[in-house]
Amino acid sequence: MALKWGIAAAGKISNDFVSALEALPSSDHKVVAVAARSQASADNFAKTHHIPTSYEGYKKLAEDKNVDIVYVGVIHPYHYEVSKLMLENGKHVLCEKPFTMNEKQTRKLIEIARANKLFIMEAIWSRCFPVYRELRKILDSGLIGDTLIVSKQKNWAGRNTRSRRLFTSVSAICFSWFETTEYRGSGHLNEEGVDNSASAIITYEGSKTAVVTTSALTNLSTEGIIYGTKGTIKVPQMWCPTTLNVNGDIKEFPLLEGGGAANYPKSVGLAYEAIEARKCINEGKLESEQITHEETIQLAHLMDKMRQDIGVVFPADSESY
Repeated sequence: MALKWGIAAAGKISNDFVSALEALPSSDHKVVAVAARSQASADNFAKTHHIPTSYEGYKKLAEDKNVDIVYVGVIHPYHYEVSKLMLENGKHVLCEKPFTMNEKQTRKLIEIARANKLFIMEAIWSRCFPVYRELRKILDSGLIGDTLIVSKQKNWAGRNTRSRRLFTSVSAICFSWFETTEYRGSGHLNEEGVDNSASAIITYEGSKTAVVTTSALTNLSTEGIIYGTKGTIKVPQMWCPTTLNVNGDIKEFPLLEGGGAANYPKSVGLAYEAIEARKCINEGKLESEQITHEETIQLAHLMDKMRQDIGVVFPADSESY
């Protein structure tokens, strides 16, 4: 039976998500409704993607009984509000990253989802790529020995850094799966109070260390590297990987074929997170093993600490939930 999707927001990333679903069997996934801040935007999106129902505002989408799950693609300051609305109306949720504005919001959303026995997942698409599944198997096998150092850079060069948002990359931090014991971060803000560069050293149990760097000022490598006692794993283009280099042995994992017109490179890979969501829901699971609730909370915690070290403060930080 097809999982019936509602789409919250009609922006570029929502376009790419719906386009990615075109690469999957219609018997598995079907987009049945879209909502946007204006009726015109919703109507245009619906026309482009042949979606039967469009709404102005998100309340009607939340109340649509034909919708099983909602992809939340609104801008991230509204992730909490829109996701909460969907959960309270019985909808499963796949919410774009960053999941919320802070750890408090993150914990509250997960609490609401669990209380209502609904699936919710942060849409960290890279974690659902075949490369990451293979990477986990390799790490668990001990092929490269004990993992000691993880290195990751994320490039934001060319992006608009004048908008009041945090550019520190979730995808850079989420390259590690280990339990954090210590964190130190630093960076620089521009005149708008936006972090245009940041670095962090994260210490984990078992003598493991991660070094993360992100910048909107210069072109950095997008390669993730894991150093072990017996070898090294390199993941080119870590944010949407199709290649794995294990001790010099190259393994290829081609992207899905098909999909509609997209705004961003390799966006058809967004289909992997839709596949994961459907699998979990069909199995009665409330969370994914690829990006667990605890990992999403840990990411939010680390992002909060990085913001604190850099000096980025959000209005949501002073609110209680």
